[in-house]
Amino acid sequence: MMLATRLEKTHRRILTFQELGIDSDIVDALAAKGITEPFPIQEQAIPLALTGQDIIGQAKTGTGKTFGFGLPLIQSLGFDPELGAKALVVVPTRELAIQVADDLVLATANRPTKVATIVGGRAFEGQIADIEAGAQIIVGTPGRIIDLNKQKKLDLSNIRFMVLDEADEMLDLGFLPDVEKLFAFTPDGRQTMLFSATMPGAIVSLARRYQNRPVHIRVNDPDEGHTKADIKQFFYRAHSLDKDETVGRILQAEGRGKTVIFCKTKRQAGKVAEELADRGFNATALHGDMSQEARERSMAAFRSGKKDILVATEVAARGIDVDDVTHVINYTVPEDEKNYLHRTGRTGRAGRTGIAVTFVDWEDLARWKHINEALELGVPEPVETYSSSAHLFTDLGIPAGTKGRLKPASAKPAGDSVKREGGRPSGDRNRNNRDRNRSGAPRSDAAGAKREHATGEHKRPSGNRQRRRTRGGNDA
Repeated sequence: MMLATRLEKTHRRILTFQELGIDSDIVDALAAKGITEPFPIQEQAIPLALTGQDIIGQAKTGTGKTFGFGLPLIQSLGFDPELGAKALVVVPTRELAIQVADDLVLATANRPTKVATIVGGRAFEGQIADIEAGAQIIVGTPGRIIDLNKQKKLDLSNIRFMVLDEADEMLDLGFLPDVEKLFAFTPDGRQTMLFSATMPGAIVSLARRYQNRPVHIRVNDPDEGHTKADIKQFFYRAHSLDKDETVGRILQAEGRGKTVIFCKTKRQAGKVAEELADRGFNATALHGDMSQEARERSMAAFRSGKKDILVATEVAARGIDVDDVTHVINYTVPEDEKNYLHRTGRTGRAGRTGIAVTFVDWEDLARWKHINEALELGVPEPVETYSSSAHLFTDLGIPAGTKGRLKPASAKPAGDSVKREGGRPSGDRNRNNRDRNRSGAPRSDAAGAKREHATGEHKRPSGNRQRRRTRGGNDA
């Protein structure tokens, strides 16, 4: 049986973390980072989780789900918990694991609880060292957790709390068999919390199998549709050759802060990031062909503000949790409505407002119509838009006369210009050169004759030719 509760938008007094039952040392650790007021999902989840209740927490991306499960988990372990893995937080991507672990480290700043991050793409040794040091909270991706468990390096038999964060994305990425293994590796009496932005049938089925009478918490505003109400959305039918110029102008809109640009492929993400850098913008890429170290560097630069534009693929960006993203640009149409929600949910986080721009190519109109109908956006045919279109400037607050470059285009390397400008055009070779050898000297008659024979261009001499030999080889 699944109980349900719903939080509606009302004029109510905002509670404090202490009023929700959180210990003062955790409250102080949050306050030191300027976190003093809980979000709605936290107000609902924390009191229930502190009682040991199994929970399904459903709220749109960027609404504070991490502290919704993290704070009660930390508190339930006790101020000075026994060494060894007692809590397991499973997430779909490496980047999200790192971010969740950072949040939990922040909340445990005033107590000796240790957090270990267990993800692929990093050396085993450091992660094993953290486990052997007695980390009580394990945050990681399914594959690496299972690997270390099989190697007898990570004991999951004493897990008291298990959390699946971004559960819908985990299933989308094909992790269901691994998640089921992890449930099998942990004790039946554990407290299980499942957090997700959407609630497809597979999530409900998972909850019925592995949770004990979970309370289903939904946090939605009554005036809000499928998408978040604090995100302004714009849809343009764009042309591929004009997209980079259009993006360059959008990036100069008034109030534009950190921006995430979503691309369909790894190659496209790399090319767009390079193009924007060439145009003078502070852009970095994030995609699956990059090493884990390079991906972490890109995310660190983006979070710190050293880079304010992140060009990413769908899968790589699923772990992005940066509160101050002002703009999201869908360089290509997402695969479906769920991906659209996850992409646009990168902005308008933590109570802020945001802007989402989606480019619709001609060949993507059919897919866009499906997304439009599923999310009831009311824009079946986006307006045709160019980088010079007046409505683009007025919609997004782009100053008049703005161009898509901050600096002139880079000069081509000298070698390239020589080849293109001074090289021989293919299929149209200089005929005069045919009569010269490699040193440039005129060809000898023999060489010329040999060439003529090879090309079939020699001519028969006029007149009759005398036959000198018979077929038997004797003189005629």
